[in-house]
Formats: sequence, structure tokens, C-alpha cells
Amino acid sequence: MKRRKTIALVAHDNRKKDLVEWAEFNVNILTGYEMICTGTTGSLVEAALKAKLNGEAERNLHVTKLKSGPLGGDQQMGALIAEGKIHYLIFLWDPMEPQPHDVDVKALLRIASVYNIPTATNRSTADFLISSPLMGTDYSPIIKNFSEYLNRLVNL
Repeated sequence: MKRRKTIALVAHDNRKKDLVEWAEFNVNILTGYEMICTGTTGSLVEAALKAKLNGEAERNLHVTKLKSGPLGGDQQMGALIAEGKIHYLIFLWDPMEPQPHDVDVKALLRIASVYNIPTATNRSTADFLISSPLMGTDYSPIIKNFSEYLNRLVNL
């Protein structure tokens, strides 16, 4: 992984406040990273962090906003993971509320697992991830070789 890594930030509606609070608490760390967010989450995170920053620090803030999750943002994020453009995923999902795009959510978490992307699905794990000494180093996750799967014999 390159040294200036990209962190993906996603939160379901009932968890957006938690993610914004987490981002505000970690504002000085997050300005050292590129951030990619799904639509509404990205707007909320960007506004909150800009309010905390000024001058040069605000100019170092990089937040890319994708579409809203239910409108394809989760799938856009999954594609970026598959392309190697996202290095960490913070996804505060709401386990108590059914989501109309649950299949997209599952697909995003699945692709993060396939590509061995460090993933936090709750605030405690996000804290451990952001404070890891590996965050500031060159790190290449081991990605499983799927050639056996890709070369399997498929009966028609």
C-alpha cells in the first residue's frame, strides 16, 4: 500500500451521527488520508471536519463523495476496493434496522473481505484500526490467490 492511504467511510442513517463524532475526534489523523464516502455520509463528514479545521489543515482535507449507498454508492465503493484504490473501510452499519439495499451492503463487505481490506463495522473497531501503528507504514495485505477457483472446470 502507498503511504498516503485512502479510507472509505460509510454509515447507515441511524449511525451517521456516530461516524461524524468519530471523524471529529480523529480529525487530525484523518487529514493525513484521502477519504472516500458514500453520498450523504460524505457531505456530513466533510462539513463537520471543515468546521473543526482552518487554514492549511482545511486545504489538506480530501473527501470524495460517491452516490448514496442505495443509489449505487456501495457498489461504486466495492469497485474501488477491487481496483486497489481503497485501503481501509469504516462501515458503521445498523444491525437493528433492515436496509432496502441489504444485498449491496453484503456485497461491499464481501468484496472488502475478498481483497483483505481492514474493515471496521463498529466504533470500537474503528478506534483500534485508526490507532494501529500499521496505519502510518507501508503495508501490503496478503490477497488470496483465486487462480484455482478461476480455472475450475465448469460443467454446462
